[in-house]
Amino acid sequence: MDEKIEAVLTEQPPGKALLRALKTFLLCDSYLLEVDANERSITFLIARYLAVELPEFHVDCEYNRDGVDPKKLGYFNLHPDEEDADARTVFPDIIAHHRGTDDNYLVIEVKKATNPVTRDVDFAKLAGYKRELGYRYSVFVELTAAPEAGVSRVEWV
Repeated sequence: MDEKIEAVLTEQPPGKALLRALKTFLLCDSYLLEVDANERSITFLIARYLAVELPEFHVDCEYNRDGVDPKKLGYFNLHPDEEDADARTVFPDIIAHHRGTDDNYLVIEVKKATNPVTRDVDFAKLAGYKRELGYRYSVFVELTAAPEAGVSRVEWV
């Protein structure tokens, strides 16, 4: 992994754990990037490796609960459920938290470099997770497959 990416990752306390999880993913599962597998398959494995690095937290993918209620960000222009009049239900790619509490430690949004969707939505969600749901840390990670699987971009929000 590029030294600049490693330096950015380790700027925040959970970055060392995330760095180790990403390195393990790239070592063991880079094939998924090379064949352009679905981002959910990729984030699931990164989350498994992150859980080893953060054993004091629950690490979940696509977790849509805020306590027992659906996780929502107010005034968010996504595709809501028909009954979702005031806010928009969101599904963070990976989170580290204590389930059933307000202790939200880390939220991660992941995109493959091949994904044409604008990153603006990811950054808006990450800011919203911190502002509205109390996550201590939020980070965007972009992964690339060619010519070699790796991490091409990391930004803390």
